[in-house]
Amino acid sequence: MTQPMNETPEPANPTAATPAPATPPPPAKKQKKEDSFPVFLVKLVLIVAIFRSFFFSPFNIPSESMLPRLENGDYLLAAKWPYGFSKYSLPFSLPLLPKRIFASQPNRGDVVIFKAPPGNDVDYIKRVIGVPGDTVQMIGGVLHLNGKAVPKVKIADFVIRVSANTECISPDFAVTEADGTQTCHYPQFQETLPGGKTYNVLDLGYRPQDDTPPVVVPEGKLFLMGDNRDNSMDSRFPAIEGGGIGLVPQDNLVGRATIVMWSTDGSANWFLPWTWFTALRWNRIGGMF
Repeated sequence: MTQPMNETPEPANPTAATPAPATPPPPAKKQKKEDSFPVFLVKLVLIVAIFRSFFFSPFNIPSESMLPRLENGDYLLAAKWPYGFSKYSLPFSLPLLPKRIFASQPNRGDVVIFKAPPGNDVDYIKRVIGVPGDTVQMIGGVLHLNGKAVPKVKIADFVIRVSANTECISPDFAVTEADGTQTCHYPQFQETLPGGKTYNVLDLGYRPQDDTPPVVVPEGKLFLMGDNRDNSMDSRFPAIEGGGIGLVPQDNLVGRATIVMWSTDGSANWFLPWTWFTALRWNRIGGMF
């Protein structure tokens, strides 16, 4: 019998026989650790504090001293940078700035927010009338700057509706319109300061503050007045807690009025949602200074 021949086995393919080394997986990305809620709150408070200290801050109008430009119930934004920054620019007037930095001189006619002396703890809003070196005087209800009368022209009465925020200063100015609406009609005038700044003021008749001695505004101070000339405790009156403001230090400036962002007549009720809209004075929103 023929014996089977011994077959020589084929050499194994080394490539096929040896498994390719495995590619190591990419390193796992570290999971970003989410901030805890307290840390988030701290960051939010810091962001808001920085924004309110150096950019814009909200301010509400609580009185009628700036009629006709501003009405009780207006909410506006004050720009914080135009006059520089002091401790009064910071929340709660924190004493972190020993003096005003990046200081800049306000212009006559600017509407400014400031801390009223002597307590320096209450926000006020008035118009800049006199800057350092100016002589300011009222004569017969007419504003005089540096010995010259500021032009004052009678225009149409200012009419404002009676509301939860507004009552007529006296019955002499109360009017019932044809549709039964109760309004206040106030004599209105247009003033034009040196340099051309024009704005409207109210003059309700003769008052003692319509005649004042001349006052020279010293360096670092401002003479401020309300546009509602007969219903404003301003620089015509000495600085008394809860009364006049005297000459206001420029370091007390908080900011400059820029835009009315909200306005309400005071009739809104939190429990009656539709009144949130009926109380809005839509025509006042967006008014620029």
